[in-house]
Amino acid sequence: MNHATIEKNVGLLAVLIAVAISFGGLAEIVPLMYQAQAITPVAGLKPPAALELAGRDIYVREGCYNCHSQMIRTLSFETQRYGHYSVAGESVYDHPFLWGSKRTGPDLARVGGRYSDDWHRVHLQNPRDVVPESNMPGYPWLAKTAANAEDVAAKMRALRIVGVPYTDDQIKQAPGELKDKTEEDALVAYLQNLGIVMKNAR
Repeated sequence: MNHATIEKNVGLLAVLIAVAISFGGLAEIVPLMYQAQAITPVAGLKPPAALELAGRDIYVREGCYNCHSQMIRTLSFETQRYGHYSVAGESVYDHPFLWGSKRTGPDLARVGGRYSDDWHRVHLQNPRDVVPESNMPGYPWLAKTAANAEDVAAKMRALRIVGVPYTDDQIKQAPGELKDKTEEDALVAYLQNLGIVMKNAR
């Protein structure tokens, strides 16, 4: 079969392109599945607690990842500003991971513990009260909305299927941990946990 024949047959060309892309994708993805650094949690990493998991869902729902990355590159000006560069082992329990590259706002990979809970609450209510130049919208309804305790146990069971080591006790206690908590409580808990394991490792 010569090149001219392939070019003239659109169906055959499409099939061969799909085959080429598939092999290329496999060549890039499969080796990562067997690299220990990509699949082994960093020392001290724990699965997110029920409240933090609910906060992560709110972070995703509200589209926070559209403006904030969670990926610090190895460039010196990034590590000087944000801290230790991101490594795969700190994201093994994230499904999907939220590394990203968009930085309308600052990277949040190491934001845990940088500010107080009260600072985060004010910032979520009206960002300009603490950062006057911010163009981030406010999220005042989070403080008035109860955290969803009904499906957190089901989410934890689903995550356990894909390798997150939740115990039966953690899953059983999860709804109780969200009792009387707001979505703001959950999101603050999630933010306060970001990057903590890497800070403690240094």
